[in-house]
Amino acid sequence: MLCAIYKSAKKEQTYLFVKTRDDFSSVPGALMLTFGTPVLVTLINLATKEKLAFADLAKVKTNLGDKGYYLQLPPPKEDLLKQHKEYMGGGNEI
Repeated sequence: MLCAIYKSAKKEQTYLFVKTRDDFSSVPGALMLTFGTPVLVTLINLATKEKLAFADLAKVKTNLGDKGYYLQLPPPKEDLLKQHKEYMGGGNEI
């Protein structure tokens, strides 16, 4: 299964996987507006991959088959202040 991977021009670390290069017909219009102009990163054959760096290969294949696209969002940012407060006993003082 071949697919094309594009990065977002508007959203950092956001990638869109589609079945066919330059075919965004299955991607909702609202998503394309927030994604911005897609910038081609690479073409890959998912059939030869055992895993992907930041996405679940099974989910990518399922979404490509069902929806025609897969959206990879950036990992959530760490809340270091919250982690520090929890480490210090949950208090609200700094």
